[in-house]
Amino acid sequence: MEHRQFVSGSRTHWYEGLTAMHWRVLKASFLGWIFDGYEALALVVVLGPMLHSVLSPAQAASPTTYAGLVIGITLLGWGAGGLVGGILADYVGRKRMMLWSVFLYAMLSGLTAFSQTFWALCGLRFLTGLAMGSEWSTGVALLSETWPERARAKGAGFLQSGFGWGTLVAAVVWYALSLTHPLGAETWRLMFVLGAAPAFFVLYIRRGVDESEKWQSAVREKRWSATGTQPVAGNTAVSDKRPFTLTQLFSESEALRRTMLLVVLSIAATVGWWAISSWLPTYTVALAKAEGYPDALSWGSKISIAYTVGAIAAYTVAGFVVDAIGRRAFLSLTFAGALVATVITYKLTTSVEAMMVVAPVNGFFTLGCAYVWMAIYPCELFSSSVRSTAISFVFNAARLIAWIFPIIAGSMIKSFGGVSQAALALGSVYLLGIVLPWFLPETRGAGMPD
Repeated sequence: MEHRQFVSGSRTHWYEGLTAMHWRVLKASFLGWIFDGYEALALVVVLGPMLHSVLSPAQAASPTTYAGLVIGITLLGWGAGGLVGGILADYVGRKRMMLWSVFLYAMLSGLTAFSQTFWALCGLRFLTGLAMGSEWSTGVALLSETWPERARAKGAGFLQSGFGWGTLVAAVVWYALSLTHPLGAETWRLMFVLGAAPAFFVLYIRRGVDESEKWQSAVREKRWSATGTQPVAGNTAVSDKRPFTLTQLFSESEALRRTMLLVVLSIAATVGWWAISSWLPTYTVALAKAEGYPDALSWGSKISIAYTVGAIAAYTVAGFVVDAIGRRAFLSLTFAGALVATVITYKLTTSVEAMMVVAPVNGFFTLGCAYVWMAIYPCELFSSSVRSTAISFVFNAARLIAWIFPIIAGSMIKSFGGVSQAALALGSVYLLGIVLPWFLPETRGAGMPD
């Protein structure tokens, strides 16, 4: 009897010990990221009818330019807002920034529905991106600082899946609206009205989630070291004067090394994903037309959904895999898989039937695995007093570079000689991701620096 109890007790499930508060933190962060995913795809799926409504006759002569501009401006706002919000969360708290981020971007998303000119639309898109940018980093920081070690990576993977679910919701909602056309040519405006729904979610966050004890303790005890591996301010880990969190990432040698390596990995993931995902519908529609399908355009939506399903699968299992094989091996295998998937997709796939099989595999690596590590690994490399700043910088620095790509996409395709050649060329950036993880510390089972 005693032996059986010992064996039973030694086989602890990963979720044992999680309290109602742990699950509320996950739900709050997960739902907020769902709304971000919805917002991101909503802009893409309504782009055609939206521009038709707001472009002047002179502007309508160059629709591709203005399409790239509105997407690029949104990404720029998203990146800038994420960086600023991440820094503020290390000063005013994770919960407070979550409240303001979700509330403001919900209101601004709703106002987008009333845009009458292109420049008004761009202004609201920039402000919406600015507001919603910090939602991810604050949610990830809060979860990582409240969940226990054995469950944290799994919880972070589940949180990250919210973006995939949000894009699926947006795809389904737009499909339903495009079938019924309740407002005719102006039906696109309803997508942004629905985007205002997160405002009601603010009340749930306020009631159900507590502030991070780890962050509060670090600030209260004035523990300012960025990585917990070296002293600051006069050879002491405690100083009355708090350094600026963003400066710390570059002034402490170990923090600088980790930051730079992670940022390059983030850029590789973002550049590769942007090329693979944004050109995949266009490439698939071209295949469908070449095969003579009468409904060739519908294959663009189908392939986007298949791609996203693959990403959701990756988000769901990533926490278990990364705990089993380690952070560095997971990253290296992720980028290797993304590189192989890109070659198969754009060089070896010649029919839409084959693409429906390949697309989920591609999404598994280039969107799912290539982004989920950002919710798991950087948190374990930086201390509580700078954690939100660090993960937001890693995540959003790439966006501050990538926002220009939608604007120059047409020129890039032309210069490379076609969509497939452009995707393959940009996809070669994944080679960096295979090598660089091995220069970072392995943190599996080590816990987070406080």
